[in-house]
Amino acid sequence: MHDSTFSDAIAEVLEIREQYVKDRSVFVEGARMVRILQTLGATDEDLERIRLVSDHLAPDPTLPFRESKNGRFCFDFDHSTVYRLESQPFALSAEEDFVRHDSGQTRIFEEIGNDLQGNSAFRALLAFKSMIFREVPTAPRAKLDYDNPSWICTVFNLRTVSTPDLVGEPALEGVHSDGVDHTMTTFLGSENMTDDSAVTFLHDMRERNATRWNETDPELVLGQCRHRHFLDTLIVVDHERKHSLSPVSAVDKRLPATRDMLIFFTRKPVLEGHISHPYDSLKAHERLPMAIGLPSPVARRELVGAGSPVAGGTAPWT
Repeated sequence: MHDSTFSDAIAEVLEIREQYVKDRSVFVEGARMVRILQTLGATDEDLERIRLVSDHLAPDPTLPFRESKNGRFCFDFDHSTVYRLESQPFALSAEEDFVRHDSGQTRIFEEIGNDLQGNSAFRALLAFKSMIFREVPTAPRAKLDYDNPSWICTVFNLRTVSTPDLVGEPALEGVHSDGVDHTMTTFLGSENMTDDSAVTFLHDMRERNATRWNETDPELVLGQCRHRHFLDTLIVVDHERKHSLSPVSAVDKRLPATRDMLIFFTRKPVLEGHISHPYDSLKAHERLPMAIGLPSPVARRELVGAGSPVAGGTAPWT
């Protein structure tokens, strides 16, 4: 890969980051993401494979219209790496602006496997996100340890399914936040889904939690977007923008409609008293180990890079 190609891609990422800092959210179209991820090591073969990774999900622990898996990763910027963390239960509370029937419940998801974490496109998504959120100041959340140098990223692979008997809700909880510092959502694909399905609305933090997407105050709507093309990606400062989504509707009402996503929840480790404190280990996963290099601050600032191997491709950063 030519240095100029890599430099152009890094410059493009920094442009996206500048918009994120300014607007506290940014939507990146899929075609642009493909170019960036290829520069960050994603192979054509893995880009095709990641489209289908949601075909192997498990039943969701609390939502009948969803299939899911998750996995935990640690951004270790001191060593310019991200590594897989051991599996832990998952919980979100009303205190974190998440109000649903299962708020505060401890949920256990099936783990994502090497078909996803070993995919070079997925690894490039982790690298991309690291470059966007690193050193971006945000409104702090209660009971998070901002003195800790590590960042925990919980990744969800989700399929929302609507059937003739069941409406698939990407956000059954209505207006909410995700209890983190930075949320990134990436579209993998859909089947039989209408063009007006699954619209994401961004709301001022004054909007009332659990309000349905179509019952919110228009004056508190800060924007909207729709994931419709492969790798369309939205990144949001989670404690400064709430969000809601409309349901998944079927073109052919007789058949299921599906929507496949990757969700990257990234936050600081929690402090004692936080609902997730018992489930916030920084221990590496023993059965499913993974560790990859991340773009260094030098690569970001000076727009230069040298070859560094990533499974399935080459990531040209130092």
